[in-house]
Amino acid sequence: MDNSMQKSTPERKLWAQYDALQLGSGWDEKDIQKPQILIEDVYGDSHPGSVHLNQLTEQAKYGVFECGGYPAHFHATDICDGCAQGHDGMNYILASREVICDMVELHGSATPWDGLILTSSCDKSIPAHLKAAARLNVPTIFIPGGSMRPSPYMTTSMRAGDISLRQKREGQISDEEVRDYKITGCPSCGACAFLGTASTMQCMAEALGMALPGSALVPATMRDILQYARDSGRKIMELASKGIRADMILTKEAFYNAFVIHSAIGGSTNAMIHMPSIARELGIVIDPDEIDEINHKIPHIVNVSPSGAYPTEAFWFAGGIPMVQTYLKEYLNLDVLTVTGKTLGENLEDLLRDNFFERNLGYLTNYNLVRDQVITSPNRADEIGSIAVLKGNIAPEGSVVKYSACDKKLYVHRGPARVFDSEEEAHRAVVKGNINPGDIIIIRYEGPRGSGMPEMFMTTEAIVCDPRLNGTVSLITDGRFSGATRGAAIGHVSPEAAAGGPLAFVREGDIIEYDIPARKINCIGIDGKLMEMEKVEQIFSQRSKGGIIPRPNRKGILKRYTSLALSAMEGAGY
Repeated sequence: MDNSMQKSTPERKLWAQYDALQLGSGWDEKDIQKPQILIEDVYGDSHPGSVHLNQLTEQAKYGVFECGGYPAHFHATDICDGCAQGHDGMNYILASREVICDMVELHGSATPWDGLILTSSCDKSIPAHLKAAARLNVPTIFIPGGSMRPSPYMTTSMRAGDISLRQKREGQISDEEVRDYKITGCPSCGACAFLGTASTMQCMAEALGMALPGSALVPATMRDILQYARDSGRKIMELASKGIRADMILTKEAFYNAFVIHSAIGGSTNAMIHMPSIARELGIVIDPDEIDEINHKIPHIVNVSPSGAYPTEAFWFAGGIPMVQTYLKEYLNLDVLTVTGKTLGENLEDLLRDNFFERNLGYLTNYNLVRDQVITSPNRADEIGSIAVLKGNIAPEGSVVKYSACDKKLYVHRGPARVFDSEEEAHRAVVKGNINPGDIIIIRYEGPRGSGMPEMFMTTEAIVCDPRLNGTVSLITDGRFSGATRGAAIGHVSPEAAAGGPLAFVREGDIIEYDIPARKINCIGIDGKLMEMEKVEQIFSQRSKGGIIPRPNRKGILKRYTSLALSAMEGAGY
């Protein structure tokens, strides 16, 4: 590569210490003249999704060296939703997305870089990295951190919901069963082996064109993931040479493509927060109604937990995102540019010639599976879409439900509101048996401006793991859900209660009704009595005069985040 393209040359001539500092860090005089690539990861001992990323960045560095560049390795370690489950730590999880993004921006802005490599595996670090890529707008490539191996009997770490609920109920579980789960629940590094937010966002990175074709959800313990990392190091040098920036890939058409894939795979509702926030960095507005419209026409063709039966590595063996894209070509913009330097259509042709779609089917045979059991052809799909945006008098700006993971009996539901001002209160009520079949649980003040928008996974799992409540109880919240959430779980209610949204004025015993096919969600009665909608709104107006519950005093990052965050339907960033 022509060294004259090095972006930092003018800055080096301004101040001799620039070169001296890099030489003092172990670089030599030839290194400081090469194109320089910033490699950012979230490597650390925090959880399985990050503990192996140093192996990927090592391979990426080799690829950069091979092609005449010099890589510099920076870190901003992420944190784990699973370890934060059920306590105040969960309030910091979404805020971490903004902090990681800010750190990468700082690393990428203090000195000029010729290219950027990003690698992460999980819920908030992937969107943080993609936000930073959009913000820095230099040649960029993303390396997904891959999938964890499945737990025994093709289960996943998601079994924690059932285990934890029975732990809290005396006499329902043995110490041996708890220990066996702990030892086998997370058997390797990589993102959890279900199509939660971590796995969904790996898929979104690839679907956007920011990761090499086929790289999302590759098993984290297989050689293939190292090959993708090495190839990414090589490819970033080509992108830098050609001047292919992030904004040339992250176009409105690319986001449309990604939401088509999201609908088809049954992705996490959290993508409805992360994708608009990424787009916002580029001045692109994502209209929730447009996403809903996509879900009216795209067949849901992926049979992966929690909407389906199989772990994520089976999805990769079956052909992964490229197989889904091949099946859905008629719905996609095939001319969008990707990090290969080629279009999506060209990538799919290259994969076909390379035998990618057939090479890994033998791994499925090890599990006595065939492709169609994991990724079905569109003409055999029994469901259209996976996500719905519901609106009404308790969610004027919208709310989100993943109906592909919901019992069809609860697609339409009317019931009494059981109102809680925190998830902890609601969870205790479920555990103690104080929730009845048919109830609609309301959890509020858990939005971005409320407590930082924690996920409600502990409560949703307590519901679906309780035979008395499963399939009869719905949950509505201005908080968010885990990508692993199952059941009738409606989140992101906007405006949120802490911003004075109408959810703040629902009371115990009011009658709530939602209709997923009709995309409606409303309070239709007060104190157990059905009323005209106009009368309900009048009563809400009267109740609003009493104001909302005062928010607690906070400090540090949580104060900054809850003071500045946008609504969930706008991406919950700031």
